[in-house]
Amino acid sequence: MVRTKSHSVIARRFGDNGSNRTPDEVLVEEPLAIHLDGTQISSTMRTPGADFELAAGYCHAEGVLGQAVITEIRYCGTGAPVDSDFNVVSVDTGGVAPEPTPRLGSTSSSCGICGAEAIGELTERLRVLPAYDPWDLDLLLGLPALAQKKQALFDTTGASHAAAAFDRDGNMVLIREDIGRHNAVDKVVGRLLLDKQLPATNLALFVSGRASFEMVQKAWAAGFTALVAVSGPSSLAIATARRAGLLLVGFARNGKGSVYSPDTAV
Repeated sequence: MVRTKSHSVIARRFGDNGSNRTPDEVLVEEPLAIHLDGTQISSTMRTPGADFELAAGYCHAEGVLGQAVITEIRYCGTGAPVDSDFNVVSVDTGGVAPEPTPRLGSTSSSCGICGAEAIGELTERLRVLPAYDPWDLDLLLGLPALAQKKQALFDTTGASHAAAAFDRDGNMVLIREDIGRHNAVDKVVGRLLLDKQLPATNLALFVSGRASFEMVQKAWAAGFTALVAVSGPSSLAIATARRAGLLLVGFARNGKGSVYSPDTAV
């Protein structure tokens, strides 16, 4: 089933010539519950589309899979997908994954993780990235312009975030858009996971927003060796990127930007 990512509404626009009623395309936002081996582990607001990738990427970034392999992903798990409006995704490992902790609370499309304990849990299991060949900085600074050309949903609605994976020649491997910046990254990581292309050692991750801790953590967990953000990084993001050995570029716009990690590069 093809899910609608945007729909038309009537808005009143104001400008130099007064106001007029006109159709406007707006981004769709709907809830998604993610289940792992029968237990709900997350509830988030997202833009429909690539829901299986989102669920897989979320499970990978959160470390809830352990060493288990995903054996099946499907809508719902207790009935017909239409009964839940295609807003429940079940990830199965045949019970091989560690027993998940139920999560009953909801997160918004902009919400990340909270608490020092959660931050520690997400990074303590990760090892420093293996040594990798230097990235071409000019190539990395050009990624925002390349991604912008493929942000069809943003062009239509002006409301979506984007995440994209690029190889060392500047070729876009894939791009995903979503109302949530975390969701967009999870969709990219989930696609790579399902295609058995992780760790993404020879790929760079582009994000259309800021470089928060969560963006760095997700990039690190997926094995990316470079993260390029249009906006600035947080102090925790920089510290985490340096721990990981991840090349972190912020304020990447118009062929310019700032390198924050590794510290030998600044």
